[in-house]
Amino acid sequence: MSPPAEFDARAARRVVIASSIGTVIEWYDFALYGAASALVFGPLFFPEHSAAGGALASFAVFAVAFFVRPLGGLVAAHIGDRIGRKPVLIFTVTLMGVATVAVGLLPTYETIGVWAPVLLIITRLLQGVGAGAEFAGAVTAVAEYAPARRRAFYTSFAQASVGMAFVLSTGFFALLAAIPRDVLQDWAWRVPFLASVVIFGVAIFIRKRIEETPEFVQDRTAPPSAEKIPLLQAFREAPRQLIVGLLCGSGLNVAGYMVNTFSLSYVKNTLEMSATVATLGVVAATGSSVIAVPLFGMLADRVGKGPVLMGGAIFTALYIPPFFLLLDTRQPALVILAMTIAYGVGQSAMLGAQSAFLSELFETRYRFTAIAASREINVMLLGGTTPFIATALVSAAGGSPWYVVVFAVTCQLLTIGAVLLSRTIRHRPAPDDVPDSVLPRKI
Repeated sequence: MSPPAEFDARAARRVVIASSIGTVIEWYDFALYGAASALVFGPLFFPEHSAAGGALASFAVFAVAFFVRPLGGLVAAHIGDRIGRKPVLIFTVTLMGVATVAVGLLPTYETIGVWAPVLLIITRLLQGVGAGAEFAGAVTAVAEYAPARRRAFYTSFAQASVGMAFVLSTGFFALLAAIPRDVLQDWAWRVPFLASVVIFGVAIFIRKRIEETPEFVQDRTAPPSAEKIPLLQAFREAPRQLIVGLLCGSGLNVAGYMVNTFSLSYVKNTLEMSATVATLGVVAATGSSVIAVPLFGMLADRVGKGPVLMGGAIFTALYIPPFFLLLDTRQPALVILAMTIAYGVGQSAMLGAQSAFLSELFETRYRFTAIAASREINVMLLGGTTPFIATALVSAAGGSPWYVVVFAVTCQLLTIGAVLLSRTIRHRPAPDDVPDSVLPRKI
C-alpha cells in the first residue's frame, strides 16, 4: 500500500473555492435559462404559441440540456477517472461559459424565424455537455481532499454554490423585471447572460492553480486494474451503490426545480401575480440555502449523511401540500415565505448531505464516473423535466396544483427508499490519506 498523503488544509480550501466557483458557473447558466424561460423566452423565441404554450415550449428546451448531461458527464468522467480530475474541471467550465455567453448573443424569432429556437437548442446542448461532468467533478475533487470527519461540510460548499448561482441569475431578472417590458424583451434580457463572462474568467484562473487530488495520485500508484472502462467497473463492483446513487437525488431534484424554476411560472402565469414577487421568492429561497446547506453539512458529519438526507426528504414530503396552500393565498409575503422554507429547510438538508453521501458510495478508481452516471441520469429524468411535467399537470388539473403535489411527494419517497437501501451496503473505508481516517464512518 502506498504511504498516506499528508492532509493539506490550504490546498483543500483552494480546491473548495475552485470547485464552488465552477458550480456557480454551471448553475448560473441553468438558473438563468430557467428564469428566462418562465419570464421572457416564450414571446422571444416561440411567439406563435399562447402564453401557456410558450412556457411549455421554453421549458421543453430547458429540459433538452438535461438529456445530454449524462452523455457529457460519462465521457468527461471517464477521462477524469483515467487521466485526472483537473483537466476535466478546466474544460467543463470553459464549455459552459462559452455556451452561456452565446445565449446572450442569439437573434430572436423576429429576426431569423425558426432558426432562433434551433440555435437556442444548440447552446442548451453545449451547456448540458459541459454541466454533465461539472458537478460530479467538483464533488469528487473536494471529497478526495477533505478530511473524513468533515467531508459533508467541505463538499456542501459546492451545493451551497448552487444557491448562490440562483441568487445571481434570478436576482438579475428581479432587477430587470422592474424595467419596462418592451426594454426587457428588446435587449435587457441579454445582460445577465453576457455578464457571466466575469465569473467564467475567475473560475478558469483559479482552476488552473489547483493540484491533482492526493487520493487520485495515490490510487495511480496501486497496481492497474484489468478493467479499462470505469463505468463497467462500477457496474460490476458496485451495482447496488449505483441504484442508491441514482434514486437518492429524486427528492431534491424535483423539489429544487419545483421551487426555483416551476414556481416562477406558476406564480406569474397561473396565480397571475407580479413577476417581481416570483423572482424575489426564488432569490430569498435559494439565498437561504447558501447559509443553510453548510450548516446541514456540519450536521451530516455529526449524525450521518443518510439520516440528514432522509430527514430532508421527509420534511419536504410533509411540507409540499402547505407549500402550495401558501402560494395560493396570493399574498406576496406568504408566497416568499413558502418558497424560503421549502428551499431553506428540506432542500438544504438534502443538499448538505448528498455530495458526501455519493462520494462515500464509490471507490476512487471509478468514483467520478459513478457519481456522474447516478446523478446525471436522475437529473435527466426528474430534474430538467420537472418544470415541464409540473406545468402540464397544472394545466391538466385546470389550474390546481394537487397533481404536482402527488408527483413531488412520490419522488421524496424514492430518496427515502434509497437511504434505507444504502444501509444494506458495506461502504468503502475512510481513505487513509488524511489523519481523520481512523474515525468511524457515518453515512
